Amino acid sequence: MKDIPIADVRNFALLGHTGSGKTQLLDAVLFKLGINDRLGSPADGTSFADWSDEEKARKISIWAKPFYATYPTNGRKIRLAMLDTPGYADFYGQVVAASAVADAALLCVDAVAGVQVGTYRMWRRCEQLGTPCGIVVTGLDRENADYNKILETLQRLWGVRCIPVVVPAPGGQSVTDALGGLDLPAAAERARTALIEAAAETSDALTEKYLAGEALSADELAGGLRAAVNQRKLIPVFATVAKAGTGIQELLAGITRLFPSPADRPVRDAAGQAVATAPEAPFCGLVWRAVNDPFIGQLTFVRVYGGTLKPDSEIYDASRQTRERIGALLAINGRKQEPMPEAHAGDMVALAKLKATVLNDSLCASGQTITFAPIKFPAPVMAVAVTPKTQGDEDKLGTGLHRATDEDPTLKVERNAETHEMILSGMGDIHLDVVLKRMKARSNVDVLLSIPKVAYKETITGKGEGHYKHKKQSGGRGQFGEVYLRVEPLKAGDPEWFVDDVVGGSIPGNFMPAVRKGLEEGLTRGVLAHCPVVHTKVSVYDGSYHEVDSSEISFKIAGMRAFSDAMAKAKPVLLEPIMKLKVLFPDQYMGDITGDLNHKRGRILGMGAEDGMQFITAEVPQAETFKYASELRSITHGRGSFEMEYLRSDVVPQHIAQKVIAEAQKHKAEEED
Repeated sequence: MKDIPIADVRNFALLGHTGSGKTQLLDAVLFKLGINDRLGSPADGTSFADWSDEEKARKISIWAKPFYATYPTNGRKIRLAMLDTPGYADFYGQVVAASAVADAALLCVDAVAGVQVGTYRMWRRCEQLGTPCGIVVTGLDRENADYNKILETLQRLWGVRCIPVVVPAPGGQSVTDALGGLDLPAAAERARTALIEAAAETSDALTEKYLAGEALSADELAGGLRAAVNQRKLIPVFATVAKAGTGIQELLAGITRLFPSPADRPVRDAAGQAVATAPEAPFCGLVWRAVNDPFIGQLTFVRVYGGTLKPDSEIYDASRQTRERIGALLAINGRKQEPMPEAHAGDMVALAKLKATVLNDSLCASGQTITFAPIKFPAPVMAVAVTPKTQGDEDKLGTGLHRATDEDPTLKVERNAETHEMILSGMGDIHLDVVLKRMKARSNVDVLLSIPKVAYKETITGKGEGHYKHKKQSGGRGQFGEVYLRVEPLKAGDPEWFVDDVVGGSIPGNFMPAVRKGLEEGLTRGVLAHCPVVHTKVSVYDGSYHEVDSSEISFKIAGMRAFSDAMAKAKPVLLEPIMKLKVLFPDQYMGDITGDLNHKRGRILGMGAEDGMQFITAEVPQAETFKYASELRSITHGRGSFEMEYLRSDVVPQHIAQKVIAEAQKHKAEEED
């Protein structure tokens, strides 16, 4: 961005529902700006933006990617940093990252499909962040395209602040810039009047001038409109036919006139202090994406918030309190890498081969300690158990999964201590499939997938007495230990699950730690399905010992067996994890979704409307949710989405518990054989 002032920088994220024309629009913009020498198309695999093999094969965007260009206008050079994002729900984490660091957003709406579930989700994201937005209506040349209907929907949903800046002719053959001059068509003239009113409302001085019947000057109108967009009081609406290049010039003009610069969007660090954007200020930035790609190598993408970053310099990772030496600064355009002489506020620069820095780290000039709040990513909603297909590939599998999670915070890998499975969680089946195929290409490890085992637990619903005398004599010193105990449900707020009620020394004090160890071991394997035992209080009140034969191992065994005896008498039950789901979908799928949730033993907690969509909140057993991402996509034809979180554990219904217990006993018998 050398020699281009910060006031002439525009960066924005391109957002929208899958299939809304984002990437085709970006291809048209890149062609218009001379970044690509031909007009690419995602549909035929020639897209400049979706260049990876995975994206070409699936015909969808998978990763958020920055693109750079310079746009000359009115004797100035505008520096554009554009972030293309996926519309597919499985890759929403990429949207979260890009939108967190962009100064504005351009939301694509298809002229036929209209506002869809992904559109609402992107809009809510921008609302949460307070991000200025524009909307571009795409695909106006398609059959059944209806710009006026789309505009009415936008204004009904998000208010009359949605005002056309570009008005299309019927069929999208041409467009008119409502701010472009005189002798405008009626629709464009109405839009111009509304835009002038929006500009006038941004300050008392402009309001007074407008109400007095005086015309706003060109500078006043331009400043007022930019202020209105920055304050989200104006949502400019554009119109394009990307393949024909119609409306692309007007869109670029509108972005440069109306979208904010980094100087217009003050940023605060994690301590709440304002960050100086000026080039002479100390450098600071945030890592919003990290990638290790066989084509473009290891890259760390940084949003520069202030100061100047130069090649061949030392910076400080304030998150890890380490120093990093950087080489070249890179501007990334698809597969192309171009060196940057320096980077300033608003730039999305790529740094190669950093040693310790990872996603969400805060970087700053040496001698500074500027940190930013980390980007918060959505929790995974789908999980699979993974095992290496080839015995001996466990280390390769672990390395590959670790690398994948470093790049993608919506992935989670953990070894379940209760089921002993390696669990990979993500945002959906397509997301996980992409991750595993990418891991295969990089780490050469094949995996087997299975539905995860449910981490059932056991507890008791009553009281029970237990007793066990461990006595063993086989020559020499024997083993002897006897324990009496009782169990009962552990009350909420009771801090201690173990109580020593022994009096009179029937169990010497030096053996009580061994008794407790036996109880702790018993708590790891219940009497029903050998699951961990929770919410259970144990009181040891009597026993006996032998002066010679008693030992720690004797009392450990006695405690464990006495616990099993007591638990079997205390009305034990099986517990399963219960998840809370919030499902968002178009109205016509209400019956199908409620019926499916009921079939999954779900309990509907509430229903309502949100941004023109319907939603249901429900409690559903985890055992019924492992395939819900793909099932919901099938039910709603890709128009539904959901969020999920752990809620609590609850008693498993008897008929299902019997199956779980039978399976556990069968597995135990096979192990013993």
